Amino acid sequence: MSRAFTLSRIRPRPGPQGGLTWALIILVGFLTVCPVVMLVLGSFSTGLEAFGSLTLAKYIEAYTDPALAAIILNTVVFTVGSAAVATVLALFLAFLNTRTNIPFKSLFGIISIIPMMIPHILFCVSWALLLNPSNGLFNLLLRELGLSGAAVNIYSMPGMILVEGLLDLPIAYLILAPAMSAFDVSLEESSKVCGASNLRTLARVTLPVLRPAILAAFILVIVRSLASFAVPAVLGMPGRIYVLASHIYRIIATGFAADYGQAAAVGMSALSASIVLIVIYRRLTAAGEKFVTVTSRGYRPAVIDLKGARLPLCGCVGLISFVLIVLPVAVLFYVSLLPYSMVPSAKALGFMSWKNWLSVIRDPVSFLALKNSVVLGIGGASLGVVLSIFVAYIIVKVRTRAAGVLESLSFLSFSFPGIVIGVGFMWFFVLTPLYATIWALLIGYIATYLPYGIRPLTSAFVQIHSHLEESSRVCGAGTLLTLRRVVIPLLVPGIVSGWILMATMFVRELTLSVVLSRPGTEVIAVQILRYAEDGLWGRLSALGIIMIIISTALVAVASFIGRKFALTERG
Repeated sequence: MSRAFTLSRIRPRPGPQGGLTWALIILVGFLTVCPVVMLVLGSFSTGLEAFGSLTLAKYIEAYTDPALAAIILNTVVFTVGSAAVATVLALFLAFLNTRTNIPFKSLFGIISIIPMMIPHILFCVSWALLLNPSNGLFNLLLRELGLSGAAVNIYSMPGMILVEGLLDLPIAYLILAPAMSAFDVSLEESSKVCGASNLRTLARVTLPVLRPAILAAFILVIVRSLASFAVPAVLGMPGRIYVLASHIYRIIATGFAADYGQAAAVGMSALSASIVLIVIYRRLTAAGEKFVTVTSRGYRPAVIDLKGARLPLCGCVGLISFVLIVLPVAVLFYVSLLPYSMVPSAKALGFMSWKNWLSVIRDPVSFLALKNSVVLGIGGASLGVVLSIFVAYIIVKVRTRAAGVLESLSFLSFSFPGIVIGVGFMWFFVLTPLYATIWALLIGYIATYLPYGIRPLTSAFVQIHSHLEESSRVCGAGTLLTLRRVVIPLLVPGIVSGWILMATMFVRELTLSVVLSRPGTEVIAVQILRYAEDGLWGRLSALGIIMIIISTALVAVASFIGRKFALTERG
């Protein structure tokens, strides 16, 4: 009897919604679980041509490699160091933007998350152009000033940690800023009334109350840096500093033959670590109620007067913003106009031309990469948003146990390192006609970035009262007609946000692409990586600026269409 009761609770609502829920569970489960299953099976297989011939040889080969211990140590140092840099900077910016009277705080709040829209590989390349030991612009300037040798080497572990920390800063900021803004300052005032100094109050009151948010941001950045490939590839590999992501790439991209079995075996370590960290993150966020400080009694937000420190701190935040946004784009554009790297001067001005841009446009491989990225960005984001609409609808409106299973499946891919899941998809696609086609990239992109489409749409669905749908059904409309005529017009802001997020992610995607792309299916990020490996910095910079222009154009067009549609509906 208890078993029958349990099964009845798991079953979704009868009718079209129940069938839709199970159909989505199967589809989303295939997209998220299938590559993991294939990764596990592939790690026990002798090779792509002998899939299913189970063996432990790949695990033995992978984990008896003398270099693996150093690689794992590098991975720990890289991820923890990057998380520390990102969390400390995010805590500093969140405090200034939410708790103080610093000038331009609303602008700085936006600037803190804009780097999410800059392709990571371009950010890394710009730092390599500035600080590489041979011909980095900053090092060239120091040599002209009389300093011999390279003063700063970005191809080092500190350089990798710094750049990855800056890249992951927006993730930590988005977690810490809401927690900081909701903090009840009466707790701090009580501490000061009791005689505690500002520093003691910070250590004994503020930070302990914010501990869940700080730890959550720290762990989530570790997960994202574990999945990072741009920094290890562009900054780590030239300095022979390997982490798990670049080690997996080296296994499948260098040598006489790619060893996908060994790559899968190594990838299981990264996947397991990522899943454990995500579980810890979920528990930390679930335990946040223990640290609630805002209740219905006596809460009032307060702003700290910085007095004479306002302008210096504003300059400090402005410098961080410059490094995060302006500097990478400016360096890329400057180098794209030069035949080789040189310090800004009258001589450099005389060498400037559009030669690198013309070379990129005329290069058939680069032109194909541009076309493929645009097709994947527009078509893939559109398909992803359609799927996200149905998934978000079931998650929010159909509150059953099966809907909870769908929600867990849909956000599962967020914890998977891209290059690891790319290996899993490779094991699957090689058995199908999809192998070495653009369709493989399309499916992989949607599976990996589905959470980016679902998240804004679930927020939008929550704001739509169920009475609107019930009124439509009373008038005889079915579920799909209600979605099309009533719900979707109200979802336009969420649809636009989801589409923009997915389109920009698809255009800039690198980690999955380096595994799945083949001749004829190159994308912009992979071509940029190839240019970096060949040292073609001028062409690389030109292609990078074109990538930024494409991403900006997609965002602008999507925003314009969204506003136009909203005005039409209101009219």
